Amino acid sequence: MNSDFKKQLISIIGTKNLLLNDWEKKPFSFGWRYGSGTALAVVKPGNLAELWKVLDLCVKNDLIIIMQAANTGLTGGSTPYGSDYDRDVIIINTLRIDRIHLLNNGNEILALAGSTLYDLEKKLMPLGREPHSVIGSTSIGASIVGGVCNNSGGSLVKRGPAYTEMSLYAKIDKNGKLLLINDLDINLGKSPEEILYNLENECFSKDDILKSKKASSNETYKKLVRNVNSTKPARFNSDPKMLCGASGSAGKVAVFAVRLKTYPSAKRNQVFYVGANHPDTFWKIRRDVLLNFKSLPVAGDYMHKDCYDAAKKYSKDTFIVLEKLGTKFLPTLFELKRKVDLLSENISILPSNLSDRIMQFLSLFWPNHLPKRIEKFRKRFDHHWIIEMSDEGIDEARDYFNKFFKNSEGDFFECTKKEGKKAILHRFTAASAFGRYSKIHENKIGGQMSMDIAFPRNEKNWFEKLPPELDNSFELKFYYGHLFCHVLHQNYIIKKGLDPKKIKDKMFEIYDRRGAEYPSEHNVGHEYVAKKNLLNFYKKLDPTNSFNSGIGFSSKNKFWK
Repeated sequence: MNSDFKKQLISIIGTKNLLLNDWEKKPFSFGWRYGSGTALAVVKPGNLAELWKVLDLCVKNDLIIIMQAANTGLTGGSTPYGSDYDRDVIIINTLRIDRIHLLNNGNEILALAGSTLYDLEKKLMPLGREPHSVIGSTSIGASIVGGVCNNSGGSLVKRGPAYTEMSLYAKIDKNGKLLLINDLDINLGKSPEEILYNLENECFSKDDILKSKKASSNETYKKLVRNVNSTKPARFNSDPKMLCGASGSAGKVAVFAVRLKTYPSAKRNQVFYVGANHPDTFWKIRRDVLLNFKSLPVAGDYMHKDCYDAAKKYSKDTFIVLEKLGTKFLPTLFELKRKVDLLSENISILPSNLSDRIMQFLSLFWPNHLPKRIEKFRKRFDHHWIIEMSDEGIDEARDYFNKFFKNSEGDFFECTKKEGKKAILHRFTAASAFGRYSKIHENKIGGQMSMDIAFPRNEKNWFEKLPPELDNSFELKFYYGHLFCHVLHQNYIIKKGLDPKKIKDKMFEIYDRRGAEYPSEHNVGHEYVAKKNLLNFYKKLDPTNSFNSGIGFSSKNKFWK
């Protein structure tokens, strides 16, 4: 690194917040599950003014900028990918900028760049309100801005993907000039410095908050998801209707803050655990609920029995950590994990992925963490559906299930509060099971493949049946997802000796024939090709291609050459 550039960075953020050696950079340059690459440095500004100064300095030095918060994405979209960029890469991590401002008595919030869903939940709880997204992303410590930038859908049936037309972000115009765009509909001043100071320190009055016609949530989703006869998916990342400013930007701008709607908390919640052996049973339930229920479910998440078993075995430690300690402990856990893995890398006699092997070994000695009634359902049923209802919807669902299962295969029960929390957490730790299995068996498998698929709303054959020659390519399949909106996460362990790329291309051909969209909510990252309309959106936001270059397998070169 150029010494003058280094001195300038230190003058802005201090020495301890500039990470230069490989060990320090590794937590930020390696994806949570996928992707890694080379970065010149990791910079950790502590406030919005520092972030602006760092951005300005990076632009003047013609660097590629990768914006990053919690780095919990599943497709590697917040890390470098490889080392074939035409300019040096700087990672700017925003987790120190974590303030959340309440607006209009908590009916809206202003979330700064590094604030998390977990902290937002805690802040809103005393007010009897909830954020736009809850457990799922929340359980792994995801940031609010990250969810908006990726139009993350999460599990919520009523609220849809994270979306807002109100944000404050920096972009680089076609002439290479850094601009601050204030779409918050809040009077904060004129100069970037004034705007950022007033925002950070909440130096604005109620009169400065404009009555805006801009959306701060996806108000159309409830109607969309009920249209079960549509030949189009309910939500997917390249949907043009969901691309606006920061929303769907995937790091092609630097987001300082987003303005989002909050929601009243339910007075009552009830989790129903539903099991069946035939996919058609769930297809019928889905249609009945979405077409006929007065109250939409809060959430409805699916797990296949094989995924259930894998999560039980390979996500036990993650489950226990999240249940007992919460997401606040995750950064500490990841730091410890990285130290152990670095040790194993530097000592040849130690196995790779040592931390995963240690945690997996220790988990063998921990008692079964899953409730007895859920375990009994695992023995009886192949397909598991965790459906959460609220308020008037509880009685509606109870009456429906009692009548439905008198004449249909399958069964259900109402979870206690403890059972419900464990059932939901078990489902959402499934992603870590996929990664854990791959790491422990890395020498015995041919690779891994994760598919994030949005099927048409009228798709009856939602449960995948592959041609035998393709099905035989896989050692294991992990099926889970958000069944009401037909978003399924289908992860595969490929048999040794087979070509993952060829298999993936064949899978995409099948999805294309079925009218599916992909990715549905995890965004393209470095795992999916950005479709034309999405790529055009990126180019419009970032004409010099200086932010998150190479995303969606696009060009890594300046001006997209």
